[in-house]
Amino acid sequence: MSEIPKDLRFTAEHEYARKTDTAGVVLVGITDYAQGELGDVVYVDLPKPGAVLEKKGVFGTIEAVKAVSELYSPLAGTVVEVNGAIDKDPAVVNRDPYGAGWMIKLKMKTPADLDALLGADAYKQHIGE
Repeated sequence: MSEIPKDLRFTAEHEYARKTDTAGVVLVGITDYAQGELGDVVYVDLPKPGAVLEKKGVFGTIEAVKAVSELYSPLAGTVVEVNGAIDKDPAVVNRDPYGAGWMIKLKMKTPADLDALLGADAYKQHIGE
C-alpha cells in the first residue's frame, strides 16, 4: 500500500505538490505509488531554475530500469530551485519521494490552482487503494 500524506495535493499523473514556508512556492515530485510502479530510478532530467512551466506541461523525464516517463507539472509557474541531490543519487526518489526525493520548487502562477488538485482521499481512490 502506497504512502499518501494528507498535507499534499496530487495529480492523476502521480505528481504531488507540497506547500513550503515561502508563500506561493510548492515542492513538486512524484508519488510513492509512482516510484513503486517505475522501479529503481537511475536518472532524472530536470529543468533549470527560471524555467517557466505550464500546468500539465512536461518539465522533465525520469528513467528507471523498466521505463522512461515524462514528468508533468501540477501547476503553472516558474522553477525557483532544482534538487541537485537527485543528480548524484537518483535512487533517493525511490527511498524518500516525499522528503529528500523532491524534484523542483515551483513559484505558482496562480496559487488558488493548488486547491483544484486531488486531495489525499481522492488520490487514494484514483490509484485504487
